Parts: sequence; structure tokens; C-alpha cells
Amino acid sequence: MTRKIIIDTDPGQDDAVAILLALASPEEIEVLGLTAVAGNVPLALTQKNARIVCELAGRRDMRVFAGCDRPLVQPLVTAEHVHGKTGLDGIVLPEPTMPLQDAHAVDFIVDTLRSHPSETVTLCPLGPLTNIATAFRTAPDIIGRVQEIVLMGGAYFEVGNITPAAEFNIYVDPEAADIVFRSGVPLTVMPLDVTHKVLTTRPRIEAIRGLGSAVAHAVAEWTDFFERFDMEKYGHDGAPLHDPCVPAWLIRPDLFTGRRINVEIETTSPLTRGMTVADWWGITDRPRNALFMGDVDAGGFYELLTGRLARL
Repeated sequence: MTRKIIIDTDPGQDDAVAILLALASPEEIEVLGLTAVAGNVPLALTQKNARIVCELAGRRDMRVFAGCDRPLVQPLVTAEHVHGKTGLDGIVLPEPTMPLQDAHAVDFIVDTLRSHPSETVTLCPLGPLTNIATAFRTAPDIIGRVQEIVLMGGAYFEVGNITPAAEFNIYVDPEAADIVFRSGVPLTVMPLDVTHKVLTTRPRIEAIRGLGSAVAHAVAEWTDFFERFDMEKYGHDGAPLHDPCVPAWLIRPDLFTGRRINVEIETTSPLTRGMTVADWWGITDRPRNALFMGDVDAGGFYELLTGRLARL
């Protein structure tokens, strides 16, 4: 069955690829709208980047909403050192002409969940969880109406990419993450342990570039830009495509394996703030609140991604 989703995003090149994958997969995914949040770059850029990506995909009809411009508690931390000053550095694309919706992203999330039958809308956060947590605090009645949250964030074995202990999306707003992980909504989590296994090797990116379309060219140029940072940092042959793991799981869950475990968010320690404390080995008796992915068929992932991008 087609999954109705809201993509909550802070584009970011890998967010952009995730959006394209979702929009190219209407048999499995119906995107009800995109909600932008501050994260990789400030909100003024993330909402613009979301519209740029929709126009690149030929989807000027897609509704894009601007959301929260800062985390719940701490100052905003951004990642221009990875994604460039625009968040989509690597290729110059036209300014978007499609309108930004007037409503706030949180209101769109609340109204959408209230207007659809209960447990028929999945939330897909690709960035900090500020919009989702704010919606839950603003309208607690919607929490039980969410079918599932499928998110990219956190880590277990790989641990941190912005601090030694924390993954970026969770670190930017750990208070928001704590609200979401304690909400009781079914969670599926794509941590660094999975995303670091879907690396942008030369053959994989050249296969995408070889599709010859404007979309394929943009994806190849984006990955050429941001992979330099990760290749130097980790010594890998490519960079991880983090966020596309979310729509890939919705389309082909058989590509992924994981465990249902307890995950808690550290919010107080100055040393490990933003850490996803994942009880992978079942050491505690805390309730299992998340399906935490641990492995992925990387070859199958890139076959899926390349095949779907060929549609755009």
C-alpha cells in the first residue's frame, strides 16, 4: 500500500537526494508536503532549498512549509563545513519560483494528522526533530494519530559525527529528540551505523551521472562536493548518503536489518549531550521504543536509488 508521509527536512545535499527518491516513488510513497526546519543551514535556506529540489523534480505542486528556526533550548548549530554556505553547494540551480506556503510547518503537521484517519500518516524527519517535538507539545492529541516516525539520526557503534558522542541531527536539538523518543509513537531509526555503509563510491556516482538527466547531474555534483569532507575525515572511498535511507526503507524494507531496542537521549551531560544511548544488547529492562537499524544491502540501495532517479 502507498504510504502517506510528511518529509521534515533541512536540505542539505543528502536531504535533497532523499526528497528526490521519495518523489520518484509514487507507488510506495505519497508525499503530502515538506516541512523545513533549521539544521544543516538556517531556516531561510532550508525552506528555499526544499523548493529548489521540488522544482528540480518537476513538482512545483508540492507544498513546502517553513517551520522552527531554532532548537527548543540551545542555540542553533549548523553544518556549512559539510554542505557549503547554501546547504546545496556543488551546483548552481535556479532560485525557486514556487511559493512558500503561508502556514507554519507545525500547524501543517497538526492539521494533517487531525484531518486524516488515525494512524495513516507517517512522519519522516531528515534533520533535527524540532518541528515534530513542537507539534507534539502544541497538540498532544496528534501523538496517537501518527502511524510511524521513520527518521535519520543517532548512532550506536559508529557513535558521533559532530561530537565524539553525538550524531548531528540529534545533537542540534536533543530536547526535541527526547520528546519524540519518549512519545510512544512507533519509531524506525536510520543511525550512522547504517548510513556509513551506503558510500558514494565512484562507480555508484558515475552510474547516476550516466543517466544524463538534469536531476542525475545535480545529484552527482552534490555528492562530488560533500563527499570530500567525509572522505578526508573517515578515510573512506566515498561519503555516506544518510537521509535517503529513510525513503529507501519505506520502499524496500527488505534492504535493511535491525533490532527493536530501547533508545534514550542524553540531554544534560556536557560531554555526551545529544548521544543516542542505544541498548543494543538488551542490558536494561527499559521498554523497547525504537526499531534501530544495524545493516543495509548497499548494492541494493544504490540499484534502487539509481533506478528511481532515472524516472525524474
